[in-house]
Amino acid sequence: MGSSAYGGASKMPGLYLHVPFCQSKCGYCDFYSVTDLALMDEWVEAVLAEMEMYRDGFEAFDTIYFGGGTPSLLPARQIERILSHAEKTFHLFSHAEITLEANPGDLDRSHLSMLKRVGVNRIVLGIQSFDEAILTFLGRRHRAKEGYFAMLQAREAGFENVGLDLIYGIPGQDEASWRRTLEQALAFSPEHISCYELTLGAETPLGKRRKAGAFELPEETLQYDLFMKTAQCLEGAGYVQYEVSNFAKEPWTFSRHNQKYWDHTPYLGLGPSAHSFLGGKRWWNHRSLPRYLTDVKKGRPPVEGSETLTIEELRLEALFLGLRTRRGVDLERFRREYGYDLMGERGELLARLENEGLISIRDGLLVPTRAGMAVADRLALM
Repeated sequence: MGSSAYGGASKMPGLYLHVPFCQSKCGYCDFYSVTDLALMDEWVEAVLAEMEMYRDGFEAFDTIYFGGGTPSLLPARQIERILSHAEKTFHLFSHAEITLEANPGDLDRSHLSMLKRVGVNRIVLGIQSFDEAILTFLGRRHRAKEGYFAMLQAREAGFENVGLDLIYGIPGQDEASWRRTLEQALAFSPEHISCYELTLGAETPLGKRRKAGAFELPEETLQYDLFMKTAQCLEGAGYVQYEVSNFAKEPWTFSRHNQKYWDHTPYLGLGPSAHSFLGGKRWWNHRSLPRYLTDVKKGRPPVEGSETLTIEELRLEALFLGLRTRRGVDLERFRREYGYDLMGERGELLARLENEGLISIRDGLLVPTRAGMAVADRLALM
């Protein structure tokens, strides 16, 4: 298993399952989901059948991730069926990281205990905020007290790897209110904290309201300040910012699954709208539950489209994703895998970026600084 001082992930493939069900849609969410839960059992059967289609393409996994949608709406017995079938169809390593995203409003001690019993060993709570007004603005269906309750119950159920998702850059939110949210999160000492800047797709309810002039997002300078203060606060509390949006206490609590997306490790995505990657090829399923179910029932992969990445596209992705992470880009490995000598071809530019305090080049590694991480999406294009 590969590793680094910053918890480098295994190159073993990861398995992702998109659970496309929500009781209600949040105003900012652009992920595919439906609010009609009537097809949940049918979806489970389809996922089990879709697994069989990839039996020969993927032999083993060391991470499984239930994303969505709202995976915590799934009964534990169905999660157990999925995990059992995955173990029969593929080889699952005994130390596999099995993550489930959860809405705090769906959880109680009994449900959490059952999730742990069937094999889930990492839970990510979609807290987003502890401010009631912000939760209402975002369209979240849980209240702040349910967020507190979920964290306490997760501990009581025996979860030793708990993650929290938070959102900043929300209209009306200032540094003081965001700081209070971070402090409330830290009071529970979660192993992992993800802090995402609010982004709004044009077709989301909040995206449409913004376009109509109902509100404006905070200015870029405030977003930058919130990003920098977030890193300072969490690193001051003992967390490592191992990726732009992700902080963890210890290398073993870094999300092993998510790291696979950042370095071209193979992954298989099952369920509507799920993406997969293997050997330079990426493909994605129908962003429609009915179309997904129809294809699987007919015994054909429910694939909407695919692309085979050129070496230039792989190289740009590797640079783009590497500059979002604390471990950065290994220059020799980059040259070997993508046939491009960054220092030889872009040395003058890299020297300028280093002088500007955006990157550091040490021991053969090109690593973004905190200021570099704040502009990571643009950094790779410079």
